Amino acid sequence: MVRLSGRFETRPPRRPRIPFAPLDPRPHDGSGPHRTRTGRLRSALSGRSVAGQVFVLQVAIVLLLVVSAVVAQLLQVRHDSSLEARNRSLAVAGSFADAPGTVAALRSPDPTAVLQPKAEAARKATGVDFIVVMNTDGIRYTHPEPDRIGKHFVGTIAPALAGGTVTEEINGTIGRLVQVVVPVKAPDGSVVGLVSAGITTEHVGGAADQQLPLLLASAAAALALATGGTALVSRRLLRQTHGLGPHEMTRMYEHHDAVLHSVREGVLIVGGEGRLLLANDEARRLLDLPEDAERRTVLDLGLDADTAGLLASGRIATDEVHLVKDRLLAINQRPTDLRGGPPGSVTTLRDSTELRALSGRAEVARERLDMLYDAGVGIGTSLDVTRTAEELAELAVPRFADYATVDLYDAVLLGEEPRPGDALRRAALSGIRKDAPLHPVGERLTFVATSPQAQSLLSGRAVVEPRLGEAPGRPAHDVDRAGQVVEYGIHSLITVPLRAGSLVLGVATFWRSQKPEPFDREELALAEELVARAAVSIDNARRYTREHGMAVTLQRSLLPRTLPAQGALEIAYRYLPAQAGVGGDWFDVLPLSGARVALVVGDVVGHGLHAAATMGRLRTAVHNFSSLDLPPDELLGLLDELVARIDQDETPADGAAAVTGATCLYAIYDPVSRRCTLARAGHPPPALARPDGTVDFLDVPAGPPLGLGGLPFETADLELPEGGRLVLYTDGLVEDRERDIDVGLELLRSALELAGDSPEDTCRTVLDRLPTRPSDDVALIVARTRALRADRVADWRVPSDPAAVSDVRAAVTGQLAAWGLEELTFTTELILSELVTNAIRYGRPPVGVRLLLDRALICEVSDASTTSPHLRHAASTDEGGRGLFLVAQLADRWGTRYTPAGKIIWAEQTLPEMS
Repeated sequence: MVRLSGRFETRPPRRPRIPFAPLDPRPHDGSGPHRTRTGRLRSALSGRSVAGQVFVLQVAIVLLLVVSAVVAQLLQVRHDSSLEARNRSLAVAGSFADAPGTVAALRSPDPTAVLQPKAEAARKATGVDFIVVMNTDGIRYTHPEPDRIGKHFVGTIAPALAGGTVTEEINGTIGRLVQVVVPVKAPDGSVVGLVSAGITTEHVGGAADQQLPLLLASAAAALALATGGTALVSRRLLRQTHGLGPHEMTRMYEHHDAVLHSVREGVLIVGGEGRLLLANDEARRLLDLPEDAERRTVLDLGLDADTAGLLASGRIATDEVHLVKDRLLAINQRPTDLRGGPPGSVTTLRDSTELRALSGRAEVARERLDMLYDAGVGIGTSLDVTRTAEELAELAVPRFADYATVDLYDAVLLGEEPRPGDALRRAALSGIRKDAPLHPVGERLTFVATSPQAQSLLSGRAVVEPRLGEAPGRPAHDVDRAGQVVEYGIHSLITVPLRAGSLVLGVATFWRSQKPEPFDREELALAEELVARAAVSIDNARRYTREHGMAVTLQRSLLPRTLPAQGALEIAYRYLPAQAGVGGDWFDVLPLSGARVALVVGDVVGHGLHAAATMGRLRTAVHNFSSLDLPPDELLGLLDELVARIDQDETPADGAAAVTGATCLYAIYDPVSRRCTLARAGHPPPALARPDGTVDFLDVPAGPPLGLGGLPFETADLELPEGGRLVLYTDGLVEDRERDIDVGLELLRSALELAGDSPEDTCRTVLDRLPTRPSDDVALIVARTRALRADRVADWRVPSDPAAVSDVRAAVTGQLAAWGLEELTFTTELILSELVTNAIRYGRPPVGVRLLLDRALICEVSDASTTSPHLRHAASTDEGGRGLFLVAQLADRWGTRYTPAGKIIWAEQTLPEMS
């Protein structure tokens, strides 16, 4: 640029243009061809030519790559040697520690005599440098050097004593080595000794010495080839440039001068003192420069202040638009001294008058396309009607309108189709300010017939009101608020009906206040497109709301509405439906005989009406099976068969499996013994919060999910503390797509540790500590245990003699008198007389009688037989057969349950104060 600038400073105003002619590649000194080739080669290899610089640079790069490869190879060999030493030492130590006889040898009277030969044989076979066996105090039993046996091992052994593995690199007497220490475990899991194996890294990395000569030879060959190739490239480069000299370079610059003045872009070169050094023809035309503009300061050229100031400052500018007379010029400017050049700047000018207008229209079109794209991905992200309306309003402000409102029919918000005469309600409002006099969200609206909103709803077409103050109908349902809207500065609006097919769901209104131009027809088309996309999403959300409501109603109708009265447990429960769809989670509390209570929690695989209906069938089945007083494992077995039949009966005709499947946890709690019997089928384990604040997950055998069949279920029989809280739940409480189930169980444990003693407080604390609303249903039962006091239980052993019945009646009469239940003495004596007589006559000893005073008076008679009595109507001529009929008439409930030792016939009577 210096030479170019200097030349233009001294050239005459009308210097003739010299065309660029082909260069003659022959030398000017008349030398022969041999001298030409050798001279060019020497020039190519010298640092003064481009070819020489390329040659030196490429050779340096190749040399750097060779050195880098050698260093990388050495580092990789060292890393591989260390890794191989670790792996080999760990494999040898682990194999020796797990070898048969190692534990027995450590426990023998002389471990060294047994282990030293084996260790040396293994060391020689595996190629490690040493195998050391030691006791838990670190005293060696084996070593390659016998004089070191009996001495303390040098290294870290604490993690190995805890059952882990120690790997470390140390500088030993034989060099840099890697040693590994592993524990020797007895069958019961205790650590009885340690085994250490090690190897020096140089024994593993011997391949480096063999690879390095080959690598160096390859590098030398590569360097030689690269040097030769670079010489050839440099020679070719010299041949292509024809060995340009000063004369040829001058002719080349003349050619560039011609090009500079023929381009359609203005070029200015300004010196460091602010003088114009060069201006091509296009720059003179665009800036209307005088003939003597060059060598004058840019401030004296008659330009406007902004443009002249930019040219004089020399600062960096990129596509700055300046109005010069009637032209919009895009100016780019860069300083010339960034890389050591002369002070000054180079400026290019481009006439963007027409381009600016076109780009403005293109920018508007692009912004509208971007808005439509954002509407496609940003509206309808959830199946919630209100949220979808909010997404439409938030998208439109401030990119399209200053305020946006969405008004929907009340029926749409409830998931129903709107009916004629329904009122609208404001579902969404978004604006650039919060003080606009527009109706707030949630307010019911009724538009007058002449308003744009009413006309839009009636005709089903969009309406644009360019001048709101002059509108005959006013935009709102009351004149006062319409006046406030106009006074606030809102001057134009577009209202578009929300249509999904032939169904009108409401109306969306876009308001403008800051931008002075009113809405036009093109913006009306954009508003219609936005609202059309939002209407489809709102209608989908409406349909989902309706179907979801139906499914939730069905599901809740299948769940228990109230808990039955019982005295064994204090119970609180919670049920949370899933975010999308309904699931098959259920729970139940079932009173059983003998003051016992059954708790059940289950989960049907899948969501939707099918899962809810299957849940109802399973819950009904559990009710029926529990009336048989079955143990938990037998009840789950019957449920398993039922689910398998459901799967088989509901398999589609095309063979696709309609997987039902379910999980279930069934527990029976006895307040007399405080024993809880549990069984589960693929369900998460229950938690027990003890009165002292500790929380445990009960060890209940995990059976397969219901419907798989083929495997029996197992029970766990546990004694629960009085006042403890038994927590049963479904997997939606602890499982989530974003976290592992173990994390969920720990969150549940921490919540139970912080919760209060009451079941209600426990339910509230557990659900409050959930990270987010669960994606699956959640069923939660918290049951605090109670114990039936010893003074409310009375039992007797009855001899197998019919004469003993009178003694039982007398003992029962005394016990009822002690409880203050003399009113029940007569009926209780009759019931017990019949039951005890049947047990003595038809059963097997031992025969027992037990009275329980809970919410009812419970009489139980047990014997060792498994025959079940049946109620029947005796004929008038029969001498017997009326005993059980009499019991059924006198008792409120009666029945039989089987035990491992026989059966129990029980009968319940309502207490007098509860009758």
